[in-house]
Amino acid sequence: MNLNCDAEVKTRTEPALYTSSFILIAAANFFTVSSLGCFFLFPIFIMGHGGSKADIGIVMGATVLSSVLCRPWISQMVDRFGRKRSYGIGCMMTGLVALSYLMFRADLYGFYLLLLLVRLLHGIGLAICFTAGFTYIADMVPIERLNEGIGMFGVTALVGMAIGPVMAEIVIRESGFQSFFLLAACMAFVGFGLHLPLRDFYDARVSGSETSFFSVLTRRKMVLVAVLALLFGFALAASSNFVSPYAAEKRITFISLYYVAYSSAAAITRFFGGRLADRVGEERILPYAFIITGTGFLVLMALGGEGILLLSGLMSGCGHGLLFPSMNAFALRGEPKGIRGKIVGIFTGGIDAGVFSGSIILGYIGEWGGFQALFLVAGVALFAGFMVYRLNPDPRSQKGVE
Repeated sequence: MNLNCDAEVKTRTEPALYTSSFILIAAANFFTVSSLGCFFLFPIFIMGHGGSKADIGIVMGATVLSSVLCRPWISQMVDRFGRKRSYGIGCMMTGLVALSYLMFRADLYGFYLLLLLVRLLHGIGLAICFTAGFTYIADMVPIERLNEGIGMFGVTALVGMAIGPVMAEIVIRESGFQSFFLLAACMAFVGFGLHLPLRDFYDARVSGSETSFFSVLTRRKMVLVAVLALLFGFALAASSNFVSPYAAEKRITFISLYYVAYSSAAAITRFFGGRLADRVGEERILPYAFIITGTGFLVLMALGGEGILLLSGLMSGCGHGLLFPSMNAFALRGEPKGIRGKIVGIFTGGIDAGVFSGSIILGYIGEWGGFQALFLVAGVALFAGFMVYRLNPDPRSQKGVE
């Protein structure tokens, strides 16, 4: 009798998500992203070696550009050689590149081209880590908890992006940029070390692993995913690049309030929102996520004090917390393992492409029409994502190989 009761309880228990493998890859992701976060302060190094604002844009943009352009081959590598092996290559590459910055000591224009090459390599290493990491999670987590798994794994990135700059600022202030580069390298190498005990849940011999990136990209569902990711990334460029100067122009003292609110709302929403999306379906969450995020950017048009800044951060962060894992889960749901690396590459590459293009286009819009016009366009881009998704005939039917 007890055995029957135990069996009944077991069948009702949710499939395990927070296993030792999940914790290890999440911890590795935290350190890898913290290494990336350190380089949010790299513009200080550029200006300290004689660089201009234009040089900052070029040097920092080179990393995003290489990440986007190499994503087809990176995605192919993740599906052909496995997630764990690819992730290890990305971590090692990121750590070695961070060490290579130690050789840059003189005037910026004396090593400009070499620095650009290093930045391009840095972008490739980071793209490998992100693509392989999220694909590993997609293979590992129970399909019934896909949204929650992707969302909670992404929380480590949000935390890493906050912790990395803080640690980097302390190290720069106390010891200078040579120690800063060593810190960034050590974080990447810790990520590499943490991933070593993991087992790969993927067999490269699985059907579909030889399918080309571009044949997957041209499928109807993947075109939709790429467009939505591009619009999302375009709007993200507004929050990452233009909130702080806009708030400074409005003479707001506590500018970081926006980023604290944004990150906190995104992290909390991912836990509860991920479970909700798994229960009702991400296709029902996505429209609301686009509306909430877009409204958060439109609210900034009325910026006049810290109240509006807090409200915008909470709304945009909440929308982000729903939107990123739901779009990723929508892209992956029902797809064979052999093409998941390419699908994650399409999704994350689309976001990167949107951030890159948004940084440039929104910058020009801000110069022409001011910050209010800039955030209007960013909000409209997300509402356009809502319209594109809703006008799609039936997103739920676009699963599997087409």
